[in-house]
Amino acid sequence: MRVTIAEVAQRAQVSKATVSRVLNGKPDVDAATAARVRQVIADVGYVPSARAVGLARGRARTVGMLVPSLTWPWTSEVVQGAVDEVEAEGYGLLLYTVNRGAESLAQFASHVSAKAFDGLLVIEPPDTLSYIETLHTQGLPVVMIDDRGSRPGFPSVATTNREGARDAARHLVAAGRRRFAVVTGPLTFGCVKERLDGFLDALAEQDVHVDPRLVVEGDFSTDRAAVAAEKLLGSGLPFDAVFAHNDLSALGVIRVLQAAGRAVPGDVAVVGFDDIPVAAHTELTTVRQPMREMGGTAARMLLSRLDGNALPPEPAVLPTTLVPRRSA
Repeated sequence: MRVTIAEVAQRAQVSKATVSRVLNGKPDVDAATAARVRQVIADVGYVPSARAVGLARGRARTVGMLVPSLTWPWTSEVVQGAVDEVEAEGYGLLLYTVNRGAESLAQFASHVSAKAFDGLLVIEPPDTLSYIETLHTQGLPVVMIDDRGSRPGFPSVATTNREGARDAARHLVAAGRRRFAVVTGPLTFGCVKERLDGFLDALAEQDVHVDPRLVVEGDFSTDRAAVAAEKLLGSGLPFDAVFAHNDLSALGVIRVLQAAGRAVPGDVAVVGFDDIPVAAHTELTTVRQPMREMGGTAARMLLSRLDGNALPPEPAVLPTTLVPRRSA
């Protein structure tokens, strides 16, 4: 059976509080008593609870992570990158989603109040930015992953959305494409604006311009992208390339194009963004975001903050990479 702190105290003929002070390196225990307690600990093989020691030191040795949902295709890679760094430093990780909306957020808030974790990693769920900013203002260390261009007033990790989109445009122009359509993500997201602006700017440098009627808003889902693709086909306007703002949207576009008898990439080239695992299986040309590195970078930033180091409010920006495959 596990040896308890009470047994150590009894054998050493001291109080449990004294044992706790010795475990936590407090200076207010005389040397002889501390030596006796440490000897008993060694004799009985007592191993203190890491959580108990952490709490005694004012730290839970745990990091919280708030994400919209685990069904987002790149979330698992980001989480794994964070876990790798957190566990390497002897911390645990508590993962929260908002799958049940307000109920999930209320449960998360109760854990914040209970100080269940020392700091927070966030992939911003919808409509939570002001709440997260409040937590930061109240003293909770926060690092955001994929800030979507919102540039919060605390540390964050972003990628080169604009340059990634420029790379997509250059690739399509080099492949001989001249009539372009775009299926965006939600236009309220800063990263979506960056991707659209980068794509259009790179085309303009080649004296190529996109008909505004061929820019259709999506929501990063396959189904909404399919609706957007049907709208593009229904417009009657010619296009030989589509830049979709994420891979799920690109796959939705391809599905509709092929159902309408358009060959990909023969008739229409398609480029996505993210490089989720299914992109390689479907031969989708895309712009890779370093998802695991995003999670790892954010975790290192948060752990550094927990060690007392100041971090700049400007985001750490990681580079994207174009990954050419058969779709374009």
